[in-house]
Amino acid sequence: MKTETRARAKLNISLDVLGKRPDGFHEMRMIMAAASLYDDISIETETASSFVKTNLRYLPNDSRNIAMKAAELFFEKTGIKNSGTVINIKKRIPVCAGLGGGSADAAAVLDALNEMYGGPLSRENLMEMSAALGSDVPYCLLGGAALAEGRGEVLTALPPLPDCHIVICKPRLSHSTGTIFARLAGRKLSRHPDTAGIIAAMEAGDIKNVARRMYNVFEDVLDKSSPCLEIKRALVNSGADGAVMSGTGTAVFGIFEDGQAARAAYEEMKPNWAETFLCRPER
Repeated sequence: MKTETRARAKLNISLDVLGKRPDGFHEMRMIMAAASLYDDISIETETASSFVKTNLRYLPNDSRNIAMKAAELFFEKTGIKNSGTVINIKKRIPVCAGLGGGSADAAAVLDALNEMYGGPLSRENLMEMSAALGSDVPYCLLGGAALAEGRGEVLTALPPLPDCHIVICKPRLSHSTGTIFARLAGRKLSRHPDTAGIIAAMEAGDIKNVARRMYNVFEDVLDKSSPCLEIKRALVNSGADGAVMSGTGTAVFGIFEDGQAARAAYEEMKPNWAETFLCRPER
């Protein structure tokens, strides 16, 4: 059997860290939205062997790849024999960017396999399984816009992000998620995102007030010379209504109400930042 699907990038409209949990994870509060930046995935089952193939040579092609982990978990939980699964991923979502590319791939594989085999797992089953793969995977399975709490697995659907134009830039630098979290230890954060205000603006369809309230507390722990902060300033100077780093970085995105301004910013940013994308919210 063979099928094709898409994995959508996630954007952190806001990201707040509320403290350390007894299980060692951090208590999070985030507003997430999906963007029209995709990885294309084809899945073939009942093959002679199992492996992952991507257009990026440095990504693992075995069960170290979260997409294959998702497939193995699906077969384990359903009891369906895995006689071989080949997952072919055309990566467009930048790697190590805070855009949930790996998590989105895993969620897409879970969803696609469940459909291929006639839906043996309920939506609740899939959401529970996805949390075992990673903190962002449940959101990527849900899609749209959502408030994410706990480790990121406690989700509340929100009204869609109002229509807008989004410019995403990723510098060559990548952050270690563990290192960024470690920098928060014992640190008093100078500000927190206005989560309630962002949700109210989304409910009102007011994209300018969503953009103006965007904030990610990890920006507090970046070096002043970080290219993420440079990109944020450049996007705002190019006319973005607001800009913010997504996840633990290093991708930064700006929201534009004006499509011409977004296109001009995209053209201006692309020569400086090779991984630059122009997209829209995905509902």
